[in-house]
Amino acid sequence: MKQDPADRPVSRSPVRIDKWCWAARFFKTRSIAAEAVEGGKVQVNGDRAKPSKAVKPGDEVRLRLGPYEHLVVVRGTAERRGPSVEAVRLYEETAASLEAREKLHWQLTQATPSLDPEQGRPSKRDRREIERFRKR
Repeated sequence: MKQDPADRPVSRSPVRIDKWCWAARFFKTRSIAAEAVEGGKVQVNGDRAKPSKAVKPGDEVRLRLGPYEHLVVVRGTAERRGPSVEAVRLYEETAASLEAREKLHWQLTQATPSLDPEQGRPSKRDRREIERFRKR
């Protein structure tokens, strides 16, 4: 009988931050995770981390993915990438982080486009009006 991934205990031993980010499914590949850590997109306990930085349960990790920023607390570690059910158990996102991400998502989706996509390119008359407006 196969064991359910949700029933397996999470590891408590320290693991490299790039491996942990990959195992927690923040990044699709470990090399992308390592690049993000090198590029300063990942902080551990408020300090910029190197890919070899070890994380353990209780550490606070701040990740920037596109316009969004995740602030998570490490709850477990994993050397290997497993199912998403296991990955979710490796961290817990803070309430403030979740609220800030939802607010930013709402702002980005509600932003009005500068040009109406259905209109297409401005006509010659529209361009002349734009130029007159800019010269004022």
